[in-house]
Amino acid sequence: MINNTKINYGFYNLSFGEAPDKVYAIALCRGDTSPSECRSCIDGASSDLLKACPNQKEAIIWPDKCSLRYSFRSIFNVMEANPRIAFYNTGNVQDVIAFNNVLLPLLNRLRNRTASGNSTYKFAAQSASAPNFQTIYALLECTPDLSKLDCNSCLEQVQSYIPQCCNGKQGGKFVSPSCDIRFEVYSFYDPSVEPPPPPPQVPSAASPPPESPTTTPGKESNSSRTTIVVVVTTISAAVLIISICICIYLRKKNPRKKVESKPEDEISVVQSLQFDFGTIRVATQNFADANKLGEGGFGIVYKGKFSNGQEIAVKRLSRNSSQGEVEFKNEVMLVAKLQHRNLVRLLGFCLEGDERLLVYQFVPNGSLDHFIFDPIKRAQLNWEKRFKIIGGIARGLLYLHEDSQLRIIHRDLKTSNILLDTSMNPKISDFGMARLFQLDQTQGNTSRVVGTYGYMPPEYAFHGQFSVKSDVFSFGVILLEMVAGQKNNAFHIEDSGDGLINYAWKQWRDGTTSNFVDPTLRTDSTTEIMKCIHMGLLCVQENVDKRPTMASIVLMLNSESMSLSVPSQPAFLMHSSTRSNMLLVEHDSREMGSTQSKSNSVQASVNEVSISELDPR
Repeated sequence: MINNTKINYGFYNLSFGEAPDKVYAIALCRGDTSPSECRSCIDGASSDLLKACPNQKEAIIWPDKCSLRYSFRSIFNVMEANPRIAFYNTGNVQDVIAFNNVLLPLLNRLRNRTASGNSTYKFAAQSASAPNFQTIYALLECTPDLSKLDCNSCLEQVQSYIPQCCNGKQGGKFVSPSCDIRFEVYSFYDPSVEPPPPPPQVPSAASPPPESPTTTPGKESNSSRTTIVVVVTTISAAVLIISICICIYLRKKNPRKKVESKPEDEISVVQSLQFDFGTIRVATQNFADANKLGEGGFGIVYKGKFSNGQEIAVKRLSRNSSQGEVEFKNEVMLVAKLQHRNLVRLLGFCLEGDERLLVYQFVPNGSLDHFIFDPIKRAQLNWEKRFKIIGGIARGLLYLHEDSQLRIIHRDLKTSNILLDTSMNPKISDFGMARLFQLDQTQGNTSRVVGTYGYMPPEYAFHGQFSVKSDVFSFGVILLEMVAGQKNNAFHIEDSGDGLINYAWKQWRDGTTSNFVDPTLRTDSTTEIMKCIHMGLLCVQENVDKRPTMASIVLMLNSESMSLSVPSQPAFLMHSSTRSNMLLVEHDSREMGSTQSKSNSVQASVNEVSISELDPR
């Protein structure tokens, strides 16, 4: 592509080989780059992409002035606005409303001009005067193989993310496979490279805004003002805008093993997310006990605050945990690529000596279990709030299963992993046990069973088989817990020994589901509550194939007239809390072993237990 293609327009695509080994590639240079700059950028991107993603079937990289993408599937003339990566300038504007009143119309004008470009060039850049003697410089671009409609749609989707991540910031850069947007309060593009003139317009009395800024271009080092939104809030000012590479991991059946693989090798694609250990130590007041938020299976979580006032949550992985490295790599590699309002946002990580730290956005209201299972706090969650939380969890799971380019199975969905923000919006957290699926993969198998007892479906707990339906089962348990206000592992009917799922099933079968409902909800929406019990039972059915997908669940939640199928017998119809074949060690979301027991009959604790490993026979 680099050597054999003319770079007159800065865009080219190429396919090579024959199916099933055919590869498609697209390269796009920023509209203000010269042919020599373009060739140099693509050359460097090719080398970096192959190093960062050596075994992937689909990958994309975004250096500062170009992008390079390849795939095993045809990507020509196809609009894709995901995955999106966002950067922002750490400086704040003085008057957010006045700034946005200039920025948004400017972006809208440029979006129309960009989409109206031709088949070789869809690019527009322009400046506009802003309050407090500032000038806003903006640049928009699409891959020119898109139609006008698709280009406009892509830019609209990317632009819609600006208020969520960067409202009030002096600049931002937003990239996706098919389009990108950038704005700053300094000149970052070359004003001497003019975009093609817009289509002829009917003359009007007012002159159009200038096509390019008249100020002197800023030096490239100014790009050090930009940092990565989904992964960091602030990094040393010496850090330049880095290339972001996303590998779409399509795992092979027999992946090549690495000898003594280090965490650094696995996270090379996200080196820009790294924080200095000293910065984290200061933010957490040297990991003071007063800042401790909780303790999980692989370490302690602390609250912290950066010097700019931003609050963070820091997970300090246990140094002696045998699974700490796996947990660490998994969370960084997966979560950094995910962007959804119902997923907790990874801000970065620290890897220094024996220290492994994960830095997340701070979610002030803590986890859902602290509300729903507390007899006093539970009263704060009326049905409207509970239904809102249920819907948010469902949308977050749907994104993981179907809407993100990475197909992810969470494998440890539970109320303690659902965090609540100030508006009680749920955010799914803790991706250390997550698994990545190929796009056409429907099921996985493992000899290491990880997760939390009470939320794991039987096919996974006993046979190591997992799929999107594993998360559906866990969601069903949460749904029933939300309605009952009771914890599955702690629920026990004295006379019958029924657990929560069994009790819900019997009440539904006997037409007495009102007995299952949290008494504080009896004056709320009975129809929606009954529907959620029905849906919960559909999710926990023993037959995996009968469980609905998350897409169906979201549809059920949003529909008032949709007919639901009759649920079949749920999994784990047990009449005792005693287990005969599995040793369950009491554990609050911690690492533990689970081994076959010859004759042990151990009563399971009513507290939450996590199974971290199950050795094959």
